[in-house]
Amino acid sequence: MVTRLTTGESDEKPLHAAREIDLEKIARGIRLVLEGVGEDPERPGLQRTPLRVAEMYAELTAGMHEDPREHVIPLPGDKHDEMVIVKDIHFASLCEHHLAPFVGKCHIAYIPKGGRIVGLSKLARLVETFARRLQVQERLTSEIADTLQDGLKPVGVMVVMEAEHTCMTIRGVNKPGAHTITSAIRGGFRKDPRTRSEAMALIRGRE
Repeated sequence: MVTRLTTGESDEKPLHAAREIDLEKIARGIRLVLEGVGEDPERPGLQRTPLRVAEMYAELTAGMHEDPREHVIPLPGDKHDEMVIVKDIHFASLCEHHLAPFVGKCHIAYIPKGGRIVGLSKLARLVETFARRLQVQERLTSEIADTLQDGLKPVGVMVVMEAEHTCMTIRGVNKPGAHTITSAIRGGFRKDPRTRSEAMALIRGRE
């Protein structure tokens, strides 16, 4: 029996079209992996492992089936034109090169225009939607910034992400503790170095 998680269709085409997650197909693949490394998928400790891994991948790639734009809808009636910063948004994603996790924090700053602001929890939802896909950190950072810029039309947006990639900390070069920092800067933050410096100081906790 094939177990699938399926997204529904909507009138507006999402950034990622609806797809199915075939848990049974993933589980079959994990059984092959176990056999490939010399294990016995039928021994007691591994009998349910393929399904557990399949369910884990379904959870970690759930953002593929969501439209991130639904999290960037201006709040009605609220007006604010000063810088907004939400820092230390924890995220976990999968590197598309090795399917290995990378985990870290995302910091978002934007300057509203026309009073258009978004609920603070929606920023965390936006990060989660893009993170729960097969990703590279550079693209993940830009996608968050571009979606905010397109959805809010603010004066400027800045997204900074810092993460530890297990594909380089537990394999390959084996450098635990190494962190990758990426940024995406749009609008006024790019044009005005003083505004950019102010945002970075607030993100880093400096006065």
